[in-house]
Amino acid sequence: MYDVIIIGAGIAGSYIASKLACQGLRVCVLEKNAQAGHKSSCTGIISRDCFELLSPDKSIIQWQARSAKIFSPSGKYIRVERETTQAYILDRLALDRQIAKQAQENSAEFHFSTFVSSIRKDAKSVHVQAADHSGPVSFESRLAVIASGFGTSFTKSLGLGQINDYAQGAQVEVIGKGIEEVEVYSGTDIAPGFFAWLAPAGTSRAKAGLLCRDNPGRYITVLLERLKKQGKIEAVSGDINYGTVPLKPLAKTYADRMIVVGDAAGQVKPTTGGGIYFGLLCAGIAAEAICDTIKNGNFSARKLSVYQKKWHNALRRELAIDYWAHRFYRKLNNQQIEHIFDIIERHGIHESLLASPDITFDWHSNVILDAIKHRSLEKSLAKLNSRLARRSDNTKRR
Repeated sequence: MYDVIIIGAGIAGSYIASKLACQGLRVCVLEKNAQAGHKSSCTGIISRDCFELLSPDKSIIQWQARSAKIFSPSGKYIRVERETTQAYILDRLALDRQIAKQAQENSAEFHFSTFVSSIRKDAKSVHVQAADHSGPVSFESRLAVIASGFGTSFTKSLGLGQINDYAQGAQVEVIGKGIEEVEVYSGTDIAPGFFAWLAPAGTSRAKAGLLCRDNPGRYITVLLERLKKQGKIEAVSGDINYGTVPLKPLAKTYADRMIVVGDAAGQVKPTTGGGIYFGLLCAGIAAEAICDTIKNGNFSARKLSVYQKKWHNALRRELAIDYWAHRFYRKLNNQQIEHIFDIIERHGIHESLLASPDITFDWHSNVILDAIKHRSLEKSLAKLNSRLARRSDNTKRR
């Protein structure tokens, strides 16, 4: 009998395991892959705040970023820069393994190559059925955490629903010369509704990737060909990794003896698809709620609802504004994106936003609101929004 079983040894799952084990709880982590950090389509880019929260080994830092180029569909770009490091690009797989190792050092018990087939609850405990190399195996705990990533079937089977709005990502390591800052590319022919990137990852190495609604393999092939023609990359150095990113949070992230965290809960920024920092924040909130629940011996959904209340207080406004911005952007065609880009460049809106203390790597809502209220952009966006709304109405009538 464990105190807590955690399904998934990703960042959120291992982070909770470490927190709970430090409190003297008996924690078990079940991971279907042979190790933490199996594969990832994530760039591993995190903010200074996230870096300080994790305190990762310096050996896994691939780049320190303080500037970026943002390209319009036609190839024009805006360069944004600050004097100090704004983000760290890490070896994402090594980061996953490091956090899992820390949890193990804190006495959390990990079972790798263990595929969970079902989760069942009764009045006294949670029963988990799984299989490892030796065959079927059963686990039991007082409470369970689902941290198995987006698309898990457990949320639906346990009556918590599922997330139906998502993006697909693709990323691959590449070899190139002179890649010294992050580049972001827009355009419906590159990454419709989203964006693509080229992020430095060490000397002559980088990560090229994108988000889109579907056909990520097709679009990353086009991206890589374009980057080669531009002379930015010379070759692909690995396999393309694919992943799926939730764009909306799960409606309910708790139940009797149950909590959902990280990508499985949809705790991801809709603007960028980044989920590391928000997942960690929510994992910390979850750990506090679990410790309190076990201390009081009350494992009811009502008791565990405090977890959702607290993470909603921290993130709901941010996620709602980010999601609105994403939905607006994904309706734009290249000409409209170019028009907004020209206004921002002509009036130096990006420079005024950079000077604001509101702009941070992780929190985008205030920047979005400041941008749409800028007098040079406000009228244009209002007209564009009205035009898009009429187009949507006409489509519905047809």
